[in-house]
Amino acid sequence: MNKNLSKNKKACDFLKEDADFLRVISDKCRLHILYLLKKKELCVCEIWKTLNSPQNLTSHHLKIIKDFGLISSRKDGLKVFYKLNKAVLKKRLKSLNKFV
Repeated sequence: MNKNLSKNKKACDFLKEDADFLRVISDKCRLHILYLLKKKELCVCEIWKTLNSPQNLTSHHLKIIKDFGLISSRKDGLKVFYKLNKAVLKKRLKSLNKFV
């Protein structure tokens, strides 16, 4: 493969990841969830009550954030707890610094 084509493909891949990241955090509710999880691990029931949002909508937002890798979850009995994945968040923010 041509060296320039390889560089362009790699740049396009990074731009797609950056765009996906911005899409995930562009929603006010999802950004609020990330802010809440910055402080500590929380159960989904604590999150939706704090957001004053329906549980099913909060779970939908949590799934989007989790699928992108920004949070992880663990189950304890019937409760699901969510935790911020700081390594992935730092990586994504560092990637955005290339625009500065």
